[in-house]
Amino acid sequence: MNILRACNRLVLSGRDYFYIILGILIYAVGFTVFILPHHVVIGGMSGFGTLVYYFSGERIPVAVAMYCSNLLLLLCAFRYIGRNFVIKTVFGFTVLSLVIGAMEGYFVSRPPLVSDMTMSVLMGAMLLGVGIGIYYSHNGTTGGTDIIAAVMERVSSISVGRTMMIVDMSIVAASFFLPFDGDMEARIQARTETIIYGWVAIFVYSYIADRFIVADKQTIQFFILSDKWEEIAYRITHETGRGVSTIDTHGYWTGAHRVLLLVWCRQYNTAEIFHIVHEVDPTAYITDCDVRGVWGNGFDTLKLKPRKR
Repeated sequence: MNILRACNRLVLSGRDYFYIILGILIYAVGFTVFILPHHVVIGGMSGFGTLVYYFSGERIPVAVAMYCSNLLLLLCAFRYIGRNFVIKTVFGFTVLSLVIGAMEGYFVSRPPLVSDMTMSVLMGAMLLGVGIGIYYSHNGTTGGTDIIAAVMERVSSISVGRTMMIVDMSIVAASFFLPFDGDMEARIQARTETIIYGWVAIFVYSYIADRFIVADKQTIQFFILSDKWEEIAYRITHETGRGVSTIDTHGYWTGAHRVLLLVWCRQYNTAEIFHIVHEVDPTAYITDCDVRGVWGNGFDTLKLKPRKR
């Protein structure tokens, strides 16, 4: 039994890392192919790396600036964050920096793939949102503003979302001071446009990422009534990794003793559970419904601020 559980955890962990890498690849394509060639600065360490790239006269690659700044942030914040967060963060920003580093030289040295700036930035922002949503949904992170937000949550009452928004908006606003050939009026006109593009990109990819994360973390509650409840419970536990609770019930009319199964799972487990129940007992009764949230082992961690006395 312990071996089966260990194998199941290994499979789930491998699946998580596969989707984390997939999300990072999509993010890197959106940023490097559609946003960077138009000299638009976005939020996060990608935006900060872009600032360093242009401030240095295009001598320091975006990937190098991203990696070094992430590493420095992690070293400064090490005492405030957990070991598991550190491991996944190092993995995330290392893979992201390598992928962007492999792509940026090619796409920056050539005309933008999509010449229209609006369409290109919107397309890039959508890919960023999809990528972020995928790797966040599987407990991945690429560091950057995530590290700052994690520290601020520990040392202050500022929420994670607010911290990330403030930092990202500030990074985009800092692009106003990038080197520019022209007077102040021309600078204001040119930089205001790219800053607005950057802020719009933040809104678009944040919204799309939130939709992905909320959908993926949506909790479903199943009630299953079947005479073959033991086989169904065994397969759900060992094939999906989700726990099953049993409730003793009695039929009012027949007086027969029945066992009702209670299962909580994520949205992506639902199809698998339906298939298991149907394969074991096509006549089983199944109900499912959305649950606002489940806090506890295997689901979300309940975080409460101390009550003011």
